[in-house]
Amino acid sequence: MVVIMKPQASEGQLREAIREMEAAGVKVMVSRGSETTILGAEGNANLIDQEKMEQLPGVDRVMRVTEPYKKANRKYHPDDTVIPLPNGRTVGGTRLAILAGPCSVETEEQICGVARRVKAAGAAALRGGAFKPRTSPYSFQGLESEGLKLLQEAREETGLPIVTEIMGTEYIDLFEETVDVIQVGARNMQNFDLLKQLGRRTTKPILLKRGLSATVEEWLMSAEYIMSSGNDKVILCERGIRTFETFTRNTLDLSAVLAVKQQSHLPVVVDPSHACGKAWMVERMSLAAVAAGADGLLIEVHNDPEHAWCDGAQSITPEQFDALMPKLAALAACVGRTV
Repeated sequence: MVVIMKPQASEGQLREAIREMEAAGVKVMVSRGSETTILGAEGNANLIDQEKMEQLPGVDRVMRVTEPYKKANRKYHPDDTVIPLPNGRTVGGTRLAILAGPCSVETEEQICGVARRVKAAGAAALRGGAFKPRTSPYSFQGLESEGLKLLQEAREETGLPIVTEIMGTEYIDLFEETVDVIQVGARNMQNFDLLKQLGRRTTKPILLKRGLSATVEEWLMSAEYIMSSGNDKVILCERGIRTFETFTRNTLDLSAVLAVKQQSHLPVVVDPSHACGKAWMVERMSLAAVAAGADGLLIEVHNDPEHAWCDGAQSITPEQFDALMPKLAALAACVGRTV
């Protein structure tokens, strides 16, 4: 249940509405938007007398909410969430956030070189994998803690915030000290213990990738795990889902961007690199994502894709990234955004 207050409602009327809801045994979330204030009921709202609530002074209307997610729900939080980054950039809002870098951290020369190039082209943050979940146990698993150190060196040199994937709860304290945005990969989207611990133990932004076969509701429920545990800085990432199609690595579901933006206030970025698995598709799918309303992009950029230690086939070069950014800027202007 959500209670929508009138724009002119007083603080006294707001407190009275909150007391009435709490008397029914629910916890009340207060969301103050640009035009109005919304009270959301956490818990069993069936005992709240809807007719009585509607008669309270200052209450505009009362709505029952059927979706199981609350904190991530736009009905509870009508204004778009904008998540700040340490360098003054944001994810959400009118300016697109382009997060770019290699699939995996390999060497100091590689990660720092790519960081310099993507920053010069206008990237908001540096992505790079230190810990790599791989289908085969014999594939390169990442440099792990050494990779984090190299990411920190790239951040120190360029000022770009770093985005990298966490594998388990045992790394949370390490990531809290070293990482700016913590990525939860597709395979961990329903690792509920990890999600709860990220909600409880860090206030860093969490970039939550959609699972390989997850529905939009399941994706939002995973965000709810993080938010209900105390961390409301969640960025959703559409990275393609598994279908019967084999030409591309996954099937990029841009309709999910629209669905999520209608259902939730959380920012949504798109990863065209993992979605398609083919570098030549990245430019057009990036443009399509912006046209669909994405708040940003997560793009793999490698200085030498042919010799990349991981996922070189889907990585574009710094030169291709340089060429892409002006095209994104031109399209962004058509949809009321900037880069």
